[in-house]
Amino acid sequence: MDLYNSLKFTPAIAPQVETGNTALVSAVIDRANYPDLVFVINTGTISDSDTHVTVLVEDGDDAALADNAAVADSLLLGTETAADINHATDGVTRKIGYIGAKRYVRLTLTPADNTGNIPVSAIAVQGGARKQPVAEA
Repeated sequence: MDLYNSLKFTPAIAPQVETGNTALVSAVIDRANYPDLVFVINTGTISDSDTHVTVLVEDGDDAALADNAAVADSLLLGTETAADINHATDGVTRKIGYIGAKRYVRLTLTPADNTGNIPVSAIAVQGGARKQPVAEA
């Protein structure tokens, strides 16, 4: 199958403008039938000159992630630090991949020192679909 029919895209963090330091927690992504997962983080222009946003990936076997744990670096493609966002890197796209064995995964973006605006969103891109073609919605 071609790439179009083998990928699933799920809104993880809806497009929004964060005006404080509230953590943005993504939807829980179910990896059933999709062994490959990459979170794509997109930002706009960050208005505060000392803002920093840290990235955290958590996983677990509970659908609500009641058993959540931070993912070990060895189970990530790229690093959380490399995916971090700050005032000098606004208007960028970052990615971080997950190669662990847990079924459920989520992403958290935590701003610090933000007194301005951080336009941000994230999408979960899942691949390796066991059943193709992947439905549009």
